Amino acid sequence: MSNSRMSTVAQFVERFRGANNEGILLLVLAALVLVIGTLNPVFFSVSTLFSILRGVLVPLILALAVLIIMISGGIDVSFVAIAIFAGYTSVVIAQSGGGDPGLIVIILIALFFGLLLGAFNGFVISLFRLPTLIVSLGTQSLFKGILLAYVGSKYIANLPPSMDSVATTNILSIPQDQGVANLHVLVIPVAIILILVAWVLKKTMFGRAVYAIGGDMEAARRAGFPVVRTQFYIYMLAGALAAIGGFLHVTLGRAANPQDLVGNELDVLAAVVLGGASVFGGRGSVFGTVLGVLLIQVINNSLILAGVPTSWQRTAVGVLLLVGVGIQALSARRQSMKSHVTEDTEKE
Repeated sequence: MSNSRMSTVAQFVERFRGANNEGILLLVLAALVLVIGTLNPVFFSVSTLFSILRGVLVPLILALAVLIIMISGGIDVSFVAIAIFAGYTSVVIAQSGGGDPGLIVIILIALFFGLLLGAFNGFVISLFRLPTLIVSLGTQSLFKGILLAYVGSKYIANLPPSMDSVATTNILSIPQDQGVANLHVLVIPVAIILILVAWVLKKTMFGRAVYAIGGDMEAARRAGFPVVRTQFYIYMLAGALAAIGGFLHVTLGRAANPQDLVGNELDVLAAVVLGGASVFGGRGSVFGTVLGVLLIQVINNSLILAGVPTSWQRTAVGVLLLVGVGIQALSARRQSMKSHVTEDTEKE
């Protein structure tokens, strides 16, 4: 094979792999689907596809909140507490008036609380420069405590009619041998949010600032990026996305339970890390995150079909998270060694 052809193949492989190994993750996902479908033909059905799409709606939105913070160099575990706080509180306030204020008003209430709690995180982290993981662990307990003590601790089975109506609306229904496969309408707003976040990260100055702060905070400051202000906005945006995730969770579940979501951080964090976002900051993409969430969902679905107990499903996700972080650590060490070799060569 000539040198030019080898160079073309190498370029194609490099381009397919992607900046964050999205191509490799895509191949792993395709291989997993093929194996599961071969072992269990029921998996290759429209019902399963639509079920997986419905199942990833909430994790996708929550994963976007985690992704933005992780790219900026932080790790947040309070996003689930913000999500259920916003979702549950919006239902309580909507029902306190005795009527249905409408879907738009309920979403705005949820967004208000998401922005407020996200701003609190951003204020503490950006102004006092405290470790993000420790702060978010503290605020997670704080938000959950306030929710149970001052908003409510009761399970609400009857949502406002406008939310209940959305919960039962589908954009596509396909008859199957064992029932009807329904594609939920909330797929559309989630797809729009994914595109918007990808655009913000790739095409705007705010997105460049997020990557720059995650890559090297001091270098970003010297380059003229407003680090403190950007960090504050990052956590507000993450809070707003978490609130939307909470609203979707309550709507799809057709009930509001203040005990929901908290405890499911591991799945979302694992999906974002497997999607190529670096736990050291400065790297990550929306496409990779989508693939990571789909991978976790497909694994969980296949384990359910195989009759594997829930405890082992959690174990599998934990192992995947360790593998993802381990690969990143090895990659970072290899990159560091390459840099040292290059510097030594230049000195010689």
